[in-house]
Amino acid sequence: MKIGIGSDHGGYELKESIKEYLNQLGVEFVDYGTNSLESVDYPDFGKKVADAVLEKQVDRGILICGTGIGISITANRIQGIRCALCTDTFSARMSREHNNANILALGGRVVGVGLALDIVKTFLDTEFEGGRHERRINKIDEITC
Repeated sequence: MKIGIGSDHGGYELKESIKEYLNQLGVEFVDYGTNSLESVDYPDFGKKVADAVLEKQVDRGILICGTGIGISITANRIQGIRCALCTDTFSARMSREHNNANILALGGRVVGVGLALDIVKTFLDTEFEGGRHERRINKIDEITC
């Protein structure tokens, strides 16, 4: 599995911790920035990761901003992206099992590192159940902005 990861300045420190964790797990990833605490705009990084997921350059994405809200809204504006903002492992598991989320969003100023790593592991380890959920995902995909 190959993961695309990106953040703004509010998520930079958590992104760096997640990258270390992905290395420990042996999970390949591509860092789409940002690369410092200097103020930047989250839509730029949300779009980069979402495009990489859609273009199949990566299998799934992880996005982080201060709250996770802005960057998840950005990603979800792109048709074909199902970005789930998660603050607990149950939501991360359900986002994969029931919603086939292809991007996880986290709030760097909301979720502590330990919990964030647990959420990431759950998101990566959980597969989509399909079945009745597939019909619902198809209905989501039929909705256009």
